[in-house]
Amino acid sequence: MSEGRRRAARPGLGPSHPQGPTQRQLRVGEEIRRLLADQLTRTEFRNPELAGVQVTVTEVRVSPDLRHATAFVCRLGRQDVEEILPALQKVAPHFRTALSRAMRTRIVPEIHFQADTAFEQAMDVEAIFNSPEVRRDLGKD
Repeated sequence: MSEGRRRAARPGLGPSHPQGPTQRQLRVGEEIRRLLADQLTRTEFRNPELAGVQVTVTEVRVSPDLRHATAFVCRLGRQDVEEILPALQKVAPHFRTALSRAMRTRIVPEIHFQADTAFEQAMDVEAIFNSPEVRRDLGKD
């Protein structure tokens, strides 16, 4: 069966599925998040770009076939996470090897790193709510 037909025969497994990720995707994503966070805190990398860098893994989203995982990362107390994404991508094979030793799944996903902008968006929304115009409008209710 061709790949296109297989996808058509299994509806609901695409990223735009209205029900969201499956329980398995969530469980594997959380396990990967925990293991990556552990690796980032106790591993010394030979890459000088990562020396002394403190990175937090906020979320991991796993593809439906469990072959790819996107790790959303941010730096503690800093906004320049974009600068270290290439360095993290260089050591991604090291993370995948560590994951293969720790996880009990047949497939260990390829890790991709992406900056987590949720905190910045939350701060922007908070600034809007604290603006005088919005506080004035909210105070009338």
